[in-house]
Amino acid sequence: MALNNSDDDGLINLLDVKKKPKKPITLARACRAELLGTMVLILFGNGVVAQTVLSKGDNGSYLSINFGWGLGVAMGMLCTGSISGAHLNPAISFALALHGKFPWKRVVPYIIAQIIGGFLGAALVFATYYDALHAYDHGDHRIQGSNGTAAMFATYPAPFLTVIAGIGDQVIGTAILATGVFAMIDPENDLAPSPRALPFAVGMLVVAIGASFGLNSGYAINPARDVGPRLFSAFVYGSEVFTVDKYWCLIPAVAPVVGASIGSTLYLWMIR
Repeated sequence: MALNNSDDDGLINLLDVKKKPKKPITLARACRAELLGTMVLILFGNGVVAQTVLSKGDNGSYLSINFGWGLGVAMGMLCTGSISGAHLNPAISFALALHGKFPWKRVVPYIIAQIIGGFLGAALVFATYYDALHAYDHGDHRIQGSNGTAAMFATYPAPFLTVIAGIGDQVIGTAILATGVFAMIDPENDLAPSPRALPFAVGMLVVAIGASFGLNSGYAINPARDVGPRLFSAFVYGSEVFTVDKYWCLIPAVAPVVGASIGSTLYLWMIR
């Protein structure tokens, strides 16, 4: 790699690299950043679930899953925060637009980019663990059951969960997420993290949500986290991933948007 800004020893001066003038942040560039950030998020999130499932718990646990998702959020935000704002979540993009903190004309392009990023992240996890998956189920890819593996990619409800409870689960979980995010970006909040610390603060919030609200359905709290990987998983498990459990796929796709709208509105109403 050849860069002109090196010192006398030929070492790259990283400070000089960071001081280069920034390129204009166009919508296309911001969408590419959202795609990349969401892909990174899914690489870590789907990756830690796949490792835990396919090793039958030898190389992972529920706690490691929580931290894998949380750190995935942090890494995705670090990659893209200065370009796109690192929403990485259609529900957050919608809530920001709802309260005038993000232009509506960018919402749909961002959501499309986020879903594509989720799809590509899931595809890369599948490619990485292709041999492990076949060793686990010998090519008999099942969505659910004792050898079911589709939950490596998308979320599915626990057997006891009703539709109404599932909707409430996603609304409440995402409302907590949005409340925390809006508190962290509130310029009047003296305890809000700095921009450099924000990715890790949001990541720990996701860890906390997973550790507290993951039993019912795996805490999607992000339509792109579920829709993108689910679209990819259809190539592996078939179209039943969309119809199983009374079309469960609609709940993590829609309920988080409602939850983020409620959580952000409550924060602004009660605090500001």
